[in-house]
Amino acid sequence: MKAAPICAAHRSPWMTGELELFREQARRFVEKEVLPHDPRWQKQHHVDREIWDKAGRAGLLLPDVPEAYGGGGGNFAHTAVFTEELGLAGIWSFNNAVHLICAHYILNHGTEEQKRRFLPRLASGELVGAIAMTEPGAGSDLQAIRTRALRDGEDYVLNGSKIFITNGYLADLVVVVAKTDPSQRAKGISLLLVETRESPGFRAGHPLDKIGQHGQDTCELFFENVRVPAANLIGGGEGRGFFQLMADLPYERMLVAISSLAMIERALDLTVRYTRERMAFGKPLLEQQNSRFKLAEVRTTAAVGRSFLDQCVQRMMEGTLDAAAASMAKWWLSERACEAIDECLQLFGGYGYMAEFPIARMYTDARVLRIFAGANEIMKELIARTL
Repeated sequence: MKAAPICAAHRSPWMTGELELFREQARRFVEKEVLPHDPRWQKQHHVDREIWDKAGRAGLLLPDVPEAYGGGGGNFAHTAVFTEELGLAGIWSFNNAVHLICAHYILNHGTEEQKRRFLPRLASGELVGAIAMTEPGAGSDLQAIRTRALRDGEDYVLNGSKIFITNGYLADLVVVVAKTDPSQRAKGISLLLVETRESPGFRAGHPLDKIGQHGQDTCELFFENVRVPAANLIGGGEGRGFFQLMADLPYERMLVAISSLAMIERALDLTVRYTRERMAFGKPLLEQQNSRFKLAEVRTTAAVGRSFLDQCVQRMMEGTLDAAAASMAKWWLSERACEAIDECLQLFGGYGYMAEFPIARMYTDARVLRIFAGANEIMKELIARTL
């Protein structure tokens, strides 16, 4: 695996010697444990369950969760580095982003008992985490969800369905967004921790057939009279779920932004190497003015994006990154990733349309970046509210 030229030439201001060692560890793990299996995972539409155990033993699943809860004891920079390495390798099959976000809802909003009960098991890979927000009739408008969790003695009785749930096929622990008070909108939403192995009435559908990211399982989840202990209500109080979601969405959007920039840099690297070797009209494509100008544009986009992303990562580490800035990073970089990959694919000619070429897979893998973690239209609305 070779990093893009701009990545090799640039050193982020938040990078340290310890983080460089962590990057090498993450890169070796991806090369040894992930890349060789990725083609098979893409065909079966999900990873093997044991990759989660291996990543847990390597200390890569929850790198920014305190050691007291089984995590790596690092900060957001550690998460950024691992996310970046997966992106630079073109890996979407095994991706711990949603697993991390699930853990952070518990870390940031859970009770002490919930943290000690679930976080070490998420860190070790004993549990695979997922988040169930989207429904067939409710995507960006989370307040319109119809899944219900109604109190019955010491339990909640959960009914409803969710769609497009990453890690849903293998998930052992699902953060479910549900209405505990159906008469309310935002104030009626709560987050519940559903342990799938111990929940009669829970069912995961087969992995959905997507246009991209074929190795990452994405499923429908069904809840039919699933009894969830009241102790599994995140934070212990009803009606806090919407505000908990809003507080943690910047974290999720930053992970999308990091992946987006890594894809731009990877596309640039792949295309520079290809155009150096591909001959047209008696000379390499890279010596043709159009090719050089297009790649100059992509390289500039990567450099500008890297500068802004570095600033956002630094602010995440300091705890000062606001929702608007995270929305800017997610929106701008995901849009630029789709544009840059399209421009690079064009330079491959007909080969760029062949599924066996990495640039073709990147083209379909990238498209959803503009949709998940909040559609980009929503990102613009959040930014506009600060005007």
